[in-house]
Amino acid sequence: MSQVPDGYHGPHVLVGDVEFPALSAEDRHHLDRVLRLRNGDPLTVGDGRGRWRPCRFGRMIEPVADTESVPAPAPRLSVGFALIKGGRPELVVQKLVELGIDDIRPFRSERSVVHWNAEKADKNQARLERVAREAVMQCRRVWLPTVHPVVDFGTVAALPAAARADRGGAAVSLSNPTVLVGPEGGWSDAERAVDLPVVGLSTAVLRAETAAIAAAALLATIRDLSA
Repeated sequence: MSQVPDGYHGPHVLVGDVEFPALSAEDRHHLDRVLRLRNGDPLTVGDGRGRWRPCRFGRMIEPVADTESVPAPAPRLSVGFALIKGGRPELVVQKLVELGIDDIRPFRSERSVVHWNAEKADKNQARLERVAREAVMQCRRVWLPTVHPVVDFGTVAALPAAARADRGGAAVSLSNPTVLVGPEGGWSDAERAVDLPVVGLSTAVLRAETAAIAAAALLATIRDLSA
């Protein structure tokens, strides 16, 4: 059997315990009413912590094979992105999850147009965590990434091995597995003055969400090829 769910065993869903899998009402509704699974149809369940197993759908979820355990990805990959407008944070989180990023770090930049107060930050983080969970199930990841609370630039800049994305920077590498992507207005002079390695993502001028996705794709590709 494949070490990770490969799609041949039906949809993938997160549960609290793969030994005694039980679906949430929302997940059951999605499998039953949207995907139209019938009793006996295959699916896989995972706990988001590296454990998963094939099952059969029904009133009770029936395991049909042993539990697989997948080691945590290493090194952990992290992308920080300055807050952006509208539904674009959800798009960024979805694509970062699909590409394999382990830590997703929204932050406030001096030139960010968007500013979340404490109440809105809590609400939006909960929404982004739901987006991440849905993306994990869609792309059949077995480790659920962490969506971190919104912080200021200084906090993410202080992370070990962080790098700032900017035009003209060096090639992305795993020596800096955390890449920080600024707002569409660009980094402020004060942010550029912070002593960080600078990495380049493209010769073109990218939209903020595109830059975050590009950073994720570069990091994930390097990690995958070096495994």
